[in-house]
Amino acid sequence: MMTSGDNINRDGGSVGALVQKDTSSEEQVVIVEKLKSVSMLTLNRPKVLNSINLPLVSRVAELYEEWEKDEHVKCILTKGAGRVFSAGGDLRMFYSIGKRDESWKEVVYKKYWLDYHIHTFKKPIVAFWHGLVMGGGAGLTVACKFRIATEKTIFSLPEAAIGYHTDCAASYYLPRLKGHFGTYLAITGARLTGAEVFVSGLATHFVPSQSLLDVEKRLVALDTGDVNAIKSTIDEFSIIPELDQQSVLNRLDLVEKIFSKDSIEEITAVLLAEMEDAHDEWLKDAAKALKRSSPLGLKQTFRSVSEGRNRTLADCLRVEYRVTLNALRATISNDFYEGMRATVIEKDNSPTWNPATLPEVTSEKLDLVFQPFKEEDELQLPAEGKIPRWGGKYEHSQIR
Repeated sequence: MMTSGDNINRDGGSVGALVQKDTSSEEQVVIVEKLKSVSMLTLNRPKVLNSINLPLVSRVAELYEEWEKDEHVKCILTKGAGRVFSAGGDLRMFYSIGKRDESWKEVVYKKYWLDYHIHTFKKPIVAFWHGLVMGGGAGLTVACKFRIATEKTIFSLPEAAIGYHTDCAASYYLPRLKGHFGTYLAITGARLTGAEVFVSGLATHFVPSQSLLDVEKRLVALDTGDVNAIKSTIDEFSIIPELDQQSVLNRLDLVEKIFSKDSIEEITAVLLAEMEDAHDEWLKDAAKALKRSSPLGLKQTFRSVSEGRNRTLADCLRVEYRVTLNALRATISNDFYEGMRATVIEKDNSPTWNPATLPEVTSEKLDLVFQPFKEEDELQLPAEGKIPRWGGKYEHSQIR
């Protein structure tokens, strides 16, 4: 795919005045190209896998508000610099701030606020899901009108394993996948290939990576916000990929049998029983994932996704916001920090979980994580019409 610094006209000639590169960000965490009526947004932190920090979230939020209001912008393309789209939130940032203060609250608030506006955006957005698409990176794009996967796409939501929870609207979109496939993704942190991402419905198209630049050029030349025209153009490059014989998507009946249960304990029991009857590597991988994961991470993720099935988008984001703050505050456990330490800081992959077992994560403890805040401390969204479309900003809230 063309890098954001390539000074080439997408129609083949000189760019001239058509391209205006954004230079307002000192760190250039986001690079913008304005190509006719198409705006291109590139996440630009390739050395850290385009992980999401406060400058990036703030800039993307500013741009999306500007573009939704600008009648001259008809379509948005978004991608990541380098070999990945985004590996999700910047865990090193969260770990370094830790519990000494709550300065991380601003990036958390702005990210959930932004996710809501992406889900409800008024113009078509085309996301190029090339390389890693994880956690909060998925949250930035999973609601885009068009989501293009390639053979190099790897989609994963590994948060439960590190004492956290699937966030950034995952409790809304995962239970809306077929059956309980979303529950499986949430609590195992399984990695999906590009073909699986497409077949599962997470991506709208599958395009071979060598054709991505051609798609990009054609969409710019198309110069329209017409959804049908955009779809037809991407369709020209899209193919139906073949699933590997061992793909989990060839086992959906078994996924449903196991992951439709009412608790993590029941899921684990059925999973282990199935392993006795069948020698299947997929079952072993799922069992290993549950065994090594934080019991708290598993239970709060399972509850969030299960209850999200009957919640609105806004309510899902509000609940996720509460759980996130309580994880960072270590309200009932230090597991999120222990998970970050073991996986990204010291990288010993030997976390010590507390609570150490599923039974120790009681309903009373979970209730503390999920209980509502005072109204003025909640995530403020325009869902009920109490505030304007782009109101509820962190800067205007009482949250400090």
